[in-house]
Amino acid sequence: MASAVSLAGLEKSYDYVIVGGGTAGCVLANRLTEDKDVRVLLLEAGGDKTTDPLVLTPGLVPAVYGKDEYDWNFQSVPQSTLNNRIINQARGKMLGGSSALNFMMLVYPSKASIDAWAAVGNPSWNYEALKPYLKKFATVDVPSASTKDICALTYNNDTVAYGDGPVQVSFGEGYGVTNKGWFDTFASLDLLSKTDARDGQALGAFQNANSIDPATKTRSFSAVTYLTAEVRARENLKILTNTHVNKVLFDTTGSEPVATGVEINVNGTVSQVSANLEVILSAGALQSPQILELSGVGGKEILAQHDIPVVIENPAVGEGMQDHPIVCQSFEVNEGTPSGDVLRDPAVVQALLDMYTADRSGPMGQLTISVAYTPLVNKTGVVSDECVQELFAGRDFSNPARAAVRDIVANPNEPTFQYILFPTQVHIADKPENMATHLIPVEPENFLTIMTILNSPFSRGSVHIQSSDPKALPVWDPKFNDDELDMELLARGVQFVENLVAPDTAMGKLLNQTGRRLPQLKGDDLETAKEIVRQRQISVFHVSGSCAMRPRDEGGVVNERLQVYGAKKLRVVDASIFPVEPAGNIQAVVYSVAERAANLIKEDRKAGKV
Repeated sequence: MASAVSLAGLEKSYDYVIVGGGTAGCVLANRLTEDKDVRVLLLEAGGDKTTDPLVLTPGLVPAVYGKDEYDWNFQSVPQSTLNNRIINQARGKMLGGSSALNFMMLVYPSKASIDAWAAVGNPSWNYEALKPYLKKFATVDVPSASTKDICALTYNNDTVAYGDGPVQVSFGEGYGVTNKGWFDTFASLDLLSKTDARDGQALGAFQNANSIDPATKTRSFSAVTYLTAEVRARENLKILTNTHVNKVLFDTTGSEPVATGVEINVNGTVSQVSANLEVILSAGALQSPQILELSGVGGKEILAQHDIPVVIENPAVGEGMQDHPIVCQSFEVNEGTPSGDVLRDPAVVQALLDMYTADRSGPMGQLTISVAYTPLVNKTGVVSDECVQELFAGRDFSNPARAAVRDIVANPNEPTFQYILFPTQVHIADKPENMATHLIPVEPENFLTIMTILNSPFSRGSVHIQSSDPKALPVWDPKFNDDELDMELLARGVQFVENLVAPDTAMGKLLNQTGRRLPQLKGDDLETAKEIVRQRQISVFHVSGSCAMRPRDEGGVVNERLQVYGAKKLRVVDASIFPVEPAGNIQAVVYSVAERAANLIKEDRKAGKV
């Protein structure tokens, strides 16, 4: 019987030990235990919050941020290109990981952004290889007629649910004049999507679905959907929460180190558990590399600083970190234009909670964010091929990853940017205490926010241990805009926002044209747009790439079967293996990679390759 309480019943060994019960780890625990002959131990540092209303209620997302029982609450080092501001990074510290505290947006990647994985040395990982798994992980409900009408879902002809996977996905209700204004504005700019992003190519405004169960109006996340009561009842699955993994254990007596298990800490009690077949790290892009370094896998200089013996030298561990930069511009709305800022009033919050509790009606069970994909744009619209080439002229693209990103940005049929219509104001602090700092309305006026995301950044950051103490968070340095091309691109994306909020657009007519902006700047010229980036860019949760799947001599940490170079019986399965950041919100790709990884692991076991 699966347990999530104590060390009671913990055996000395399991076939697979999965470190991290997050988005990917829950998928693996489910799929690997489909074989009754395989025994799996799933270890999670946080608790089990699968019945917690703060996690399950879609409208209460900000309530979990910064709270130790839910959120690792990472803070970056000061970012020199962002006025030395510190950037917050919420990370799920509970069963389900970040699928339990993200904004539930279900956005599919572009074909080109996944094909880039093959282009950088992973021929078996392209869009066609991942596509079956993009459908396998979820069941997408059919949008209602009213949602299709308001959100211009003309290309969605579903009459039955799409897919039959565990994660329940819906379009929901509650869309209104602001969403219609969004789609009408993009239509006037000839940027309304005519194709379905699920097919790998979409440009223009479209309505994303959300990981919200349409039957219960609750968050549908990995711990609820992949670790159902039936799955937890499997005799070959053991779940331990509130269990910190100190390091991976190795047998170094042979020609190549062999992962033999892990050292764990439960309430101060340190013990060891053996893995007969494999140890699988699914601790996320910030903590899988941390565990590798604590275990002696990493750059020798970093390990030497903390007196950790080198087991496998690989300076690529913790490097290559990628993240989607997001610039948040808030605009005061006209009186009568709906804004989520009314939630500053506790009485309004309570009334909406009462509605939700009574019959699951109202905004607390919905998400009304709308999005758009665009090619490279600026203040005049879509940038010409000539201007794109001028932007790239004289720059070095000898690195395959840089060349792959350049090819995406240069392609007028690929989404350089993702724009998001967000229903509230966003507050940017120099040193935010947590992600809720950005979301709690502090200005007295009501706002909407338009967010500009660079889908394919050139900059690469890092994450490394700062101590040999396993409970000390590693140092995260995203190095936002370290490659000046990112600033150039983001500034052009910010310029384009002026086209969306102009007085004669449907969006502009919803805004108070003489009212406030956050910041109080117009991105008409490139230098002002860059200042907006410096003042208003943060992270959008999509950290990846720190244990990249690439050839080892090109900065790789894992091979195409996600096995750690230089080790036997050790894999990494989470967003840290992404060699190139995919377009859009990444939860769909994390689920899909985990589903495919489960199949790879099963194949290798049956072939005797572990």
